[in-house]
Formats: sequence, C-alpha cells, structure tokens
Amino acid sequence: MISRIAAAGLLVLASVAGCGKKESSTPDGASTSAEPAVAEAGKQPAATVDGARIAAIDNEPAVWLSTGRNYGDQRFSPLDKINDQNVSKLGLAWTYKVDVDRGAEATPLVVDGVMYTTGAYSILYALDARTGKELWKYDPEVPRAKSGNACCDVVNRGVAISKGRVFLAAFDGRLIALDAKDGKKIWEVSAADGSGRTFALTGAPIAIKDMVVIGSGGAEFNARGYVSAFDAADGKLKWRWYVVPGDPTKPQEQPELEKALATWKGKKWAEQGGGGTVWNSFSYDPEANLLYFGTGNGVSWNRIERGEPTDADNLFISSLVALKADTGEYAWHYQEVPGDNWDYDATANIVLADLEIGGKPRKVLLHAPKNAFFYVLDRITGELLSAEKYTHATWATKVDLKTGRPVVDQKVADWTKEPKLVIPGPFGAHNWHPMSFSPKTGLVYIPVQDAASLLSPHKEVAFDNREGVWNIGLDLPYPEDAKAAAEAAASYKGRLLAWDPVNQKKVWAQEYPNIWNGGTMVTAGNLVFQGTADGRFVAYSADKGEKLWEAPANSGVLAGAMTYELDGEQYVTVMAGWGGVFPLIGGVISNNAKVRPEARVITFKLGATGSLPPPKHDVVPVPELQEVKADAKTLAKGEQLFGNNCSYCHGLNAVGGGIIPDLRYLTPEKHEMFAGIVAGAKADRGMPSFAGRLMPEDIEAIRQYVIKQSQTLKSQLPAAPAS
Repeated sequence: MISRIAAAGLLVLASVAGCGKKESSTPDGASTSAEPAVAEAGKQPAATVDGARIAAIDNEPAVWLSTGRNYGDQRFSPLDKINDQNVSKLGLAWTYKVDVDRGAEATPLVVDGVMYTTGAYSILYALDARTGKELWKYDPEVPRAKSGNACCDVVNRGVAISKGRVFLAAFDGRLIALDAKDGKKIWEVSAADGSGRTFALTGAPIAIKDMVVIGSGGAEFNARGYVSAFDAADGKLKWRWYVVPGDPTKPQEQPELEKALATWKGKKWAEQGGGGTVWNSFSYDPEANLLYFGTGNGVSWNRIERGEPTDADNLFISSLVALKADTGEYAWHYQEVPGDNWDYDATANIVLADLEIGGKPRKVLLHAPKNAFFYVLDRITGELLSAEKYTHATWATKVDLKTGRPVVDQKVADWTKEPKLVIPGPFGAHNWHPMSFSPKTGLVYIPVQDAASLLSPHKEVAFDNREGVWNIGLDLPYPEDAKAAAEAAASYKGRLLAWDPVNQKKVWAQEYPNIWNGGTMVTAGNLVFQGTADGRFVAYSADKGEKLWEAPANSGVLAGAMTYELDGEQYVTVMAGWGGVFPLIGGVISNNAKVRPEARVITFKLGATGSLPPPKHDVVPVPELQEVKADAKTLAKGEQLFGNNCSYCHGLNAVGGGIIPDLRYLTPEKHEMFAGIVAGAKADRGMPSFAGRLMPEDIEAIRQYVIKQSQTLKSQLPAAPAS
C-alpha cells in the first residue's frame, strides 16, 4: 500500500497539531506538600553543575544531572529509601500538565531543588521539584509548519545543564542556552550545516567540559547525518563530525570519510544525502575522554533505491562510533548492520559499564539496538566481545565474532524483489525507549517488542529531495479486512526483559499486550520502574521481576523515569504522554492500547495520597457520511496516494491513532475545506503544505478514499438502539 511517503504530519486538519491547551500553570490536582519552594531568584546560584560533578554523580545520589543520570547512561540510582519492601506505599505527590498533548519522551533533570524537563514542540519547563509549581517556562516557538520535518512526532527527549545554564535542542534545529535561574535566553545558534537538507532535533544534548554536543535527525527524508559540538559559553561551533561521505567529487571533511567512500557505490546516495543521522542520546567516558553515539539508517531505507549492491557496507550508517571528545577526531567504530536495508538504526541508548568478562575486568559498552542482537564491546578499542539475540529475529541467524558481521538470511530478509515478512520490522526489537543497567544485579533492563513488518519493494523507484518528503523506498502493506487487521495487530507484543550481559542470556521477563512501552530506570532499592503503552507506571523487583506496585498514568508512557531526594524524602518522576511514530502510523495497531495523549509530569513519594484527574475518553460520533463519487480505479489511486503522503501521521488504512485527527471522522465542513488545507491553509497548525506536490485530481482521489474508509468504519460500528 505505502510507497514513497511524502511529508509527515500529513493532512492534519483544522484541529491538528494536536495541541491540547495547558490546563493551568500550576500542578494539576495532586500536590499534598506544604514545603517551601526553592530559594528565591538571586539568593543562590542555580544549576551549579560541571562535568566533574556529573562524572562524580555516584557521590551525590540525591540529584539527576544528565539524561541518563551519569555519563554512562546507566539510569541507575543509588537511592534506596523507596525499595522492594515499601514500594506498595508509594502515592502520587504532584503532577504538572504540560502545554501540548503529544508524545512526552524527556527524562527530567533535578538539581538544587529544581526540575528541568521538556514537552512536545521543545517547550522547556522549570518546576519546583518538591511541589511541581512552575518556576518558569520557555517556549522556543517552533514554527508549526516545520512539524513534517521529522519522522516521529514533534517530540523532545530532554535538556543538558552546565554552569548555570540549561541547553535545549529545539525541534526546528536551534540549540539554545538559557539561564537556569529564570529561563532568560543567553544565546541561540542553528545546528544545521547550511546544506538545506531536511533537518530536525529531537534528542537530548550532552554537556561535556566546556562543550554542548547534539546530533541531527531526518534520515527518512534527504538528510546527511552529523554530530556538532558547540562552545557552552557563546555557542560557537567547535567541531563537527559527519557520519557518511559527502559529494564524492570533492574532498571529504574528515580523513576517515575518504576511506568510507569505498563502501558506497554509484551516485544516487550522494544526491539523496546518505542518512546515518544521530537523533538520540550520547554516552561519555571521562577517563578515556571518548564520546559514544549510535547512527541511523541510510537514505533511502531500500539499498536498491540508494543504488547499492549487496556488498556495499555504507559506512558509517547503523554503527556505533567513538570520537575524541575535545576535537571530534575519530577513535573507532563498529558497524552493527553493514549496508542496512531494514531501518535498523543503531541509535538506542548506549550503556557504559565495568564488567568481568572471561575472568578479566573489562571496560565495556552495552547495546541493544533495533536489530534484536545484544552487543558487548570493549569501549576503549571497539573490539566486539559478544553478540547474541535478545529476542526473536529472522533477518540474520547470528553475528560472526571473527568478522563482526551479521550472517544475513537473504531468503528471509531480502525484500527488494518481492514482499517479505521480516522480524523485527522498522519499529525494531528495541527502539529509542532507554534501557537501564544495575551494578548491583549486573542486569540490563530492556523495553523489548515483537513487531514484524511486511516489507514490499516499490513498483517504481522514485526519490524526491524537497523538504519534508518521505523517502523510504518501500511499501508497508497492512490488511484492509477488519478481522485480518485485528489479527495482525494482536501479534504486536511487548515485554520488559532482564538480560545478563556477561552470559548473554535472559534472567526474567514481564509480558505486555502492546509494543511502545516506556524506558526503564533501576534503583539500589531493588526496583525497576517502567511505564506502559496502556497507561500504567509499574515497579518490579530488579532481581526477580515480581510486580510490586503500579499506578495509573492516564496516557501511554514512553519516557524513562528518574528519581531524586529532597529534605530526606525520595521522589520518583516520569513523563506521561502518548505519541511518537507508532501511534501516528500504526493507529490500527496502537489503538489496542486504548489511551489518549494526555501529557504531564507525574511524581510519586511514600505516603502521598494525590490522584490524577479522570482520563480523557472522548467519544467522537461518526459525522454525516459523504457519498463516494469515484470508480474503483480512482479509489485505488487514492489509496496509493494516501499511503505515499498521509499515512505516516494519519495511520495505515486511514485509521488514526488518537494523536492527531482521524480523517474518517471529517465533518462535511472539513470536506469542503479539504483541498485548501492540503494546499497549506493550516500550515500554522502543523499541517505541511502539499501545494506543488499533489494535483487537484490527486487530492480529490485521496478525499474519496477517506470517504470510503469512513463508510467502512460506520459499517463496523454497532447499530444504534431502536428508539
């Protein structure tokens, strides 16, 4: 069904950009604390954090100073006042409703009694960590017309703090430094490289020494991936490292790219940008002074559309990379998926740990990417120590430890000539949702998912370099029949997996009925915390996996939790808010979670008795149906065009996921406005303009297909009772 996909955010109508209005600028109904707020502005310095303090964070258990708590992104807290013996007494202390009801993916930071976190459209909040009272807010005013410049919702995964400043990576490509005390802007720079290619920022930056480092997004479009380091004092660019080669007729920016050129064939890839974007998190080893990150897929996903034969590795896509932090010089790399053909990004969070392997202490890097293999590498040299499947996978049988390469089963995995059901599919066996590691148990806690996909080659290969136009080079067919679609949806399952990285084996698992469950956080209190796609926040024993406590979150929880201590009390916080690429494209599947995108900060402590407001369960009636005025050929064209241009935000088969409007519910008035909206009348609300991309007859064919799907929906609903 889906072929080349153009622009995310597609066909979002008048109520689009989904923005829920902020309920209040204060906690929304759960605070029970009468403790004083943080010190008044000017009475003491704010966010007195530097690299040495972050590196020594285990000496300071009460705070959470970096998105993964420590530079090794372990997401482990030494706090244990909340533990496996008393977690059942955990209650809601306070909540804070953020402005936009979309995906909430940030892990908050806490220092000096202040919590810093972000919501959709990169809006930054500074809250009193005791009560949830808003201290200040900064809205970077991301142009809503830019909403289509990232594949996976207008999300933000958090901030960095250093030397009294908070660093925000705005969705539209700006890096912004703010005064941690009052939110006033100190400087702002563009992280774009001036190439004019589609570009967006969704990941959290990392503060190292006197620098702030951020990656780039856009590998579903026409991007060329890179990492940039800026001076924390004034925002000047210190260094930039490109992931893939540039124009092969010109000198490359880095010596290693000259060598990488030999792993790219033909010319198409250079025109397309190459991909390899660094869109998620970073890790850092202060002793080795090495910065670590994972790189994304190539553009296009389809190696044939990139003009690549099967033996082209395409460095450095789908790789782990280590750079010398001060200069951005290349140290080493390990490519997990040479010549990636399945959207197997290597961008899942990277955990650094010191483990005994083979009877010897090793400084290791732990990684569980989309491709379903768990990797253990020496983080100083990049040597592969082990790699085993952590869940079901059909695309490859194993990783050859001598060559370091996956043994790909081409009979199963090569979909470039005919459709193939591949496991895992592009959603991955583990996506961006962060895993955690406990030095106490020696286990890694991974949000795993079973998410196969039927991948199908285009009938006609095409590529479009315009901003915001999707280029993945394949179709993602999904059954139109309601029963078959429901059966396919039921096959999507999730689990929390406790994994032994030394022996490469499962220790325990907790099963979930849906994928897209939240990141994990583990504590010295023998607890693992994780939010779920179906709207819960749960605590398990870290050693045995026994469920000990859960609380409602009103919305799907994607983000990783965190914990901190103030005045002798331990708190646990998580951001809740359903969103991201899975609910957008996979409405027919993600609707099984039965949640809506209520985005808020939720904080718990022992003995608290607060409660959330009732969850939103708005029942939207099917409006007056339009008449289909198209023949079968036109409807087939409309289906194809919808897949190309609309499905990645409005869902496969036009089944919405509840994040932005479900087009099957369009009113007659909206049908009247349809052509104008597609042409850009609602660009300021997040609906990209398709003027020049779609002809009037194309737009009408799409509208007729939507009408057909509305009628199908109506026929599937129970009949109204007789009066």
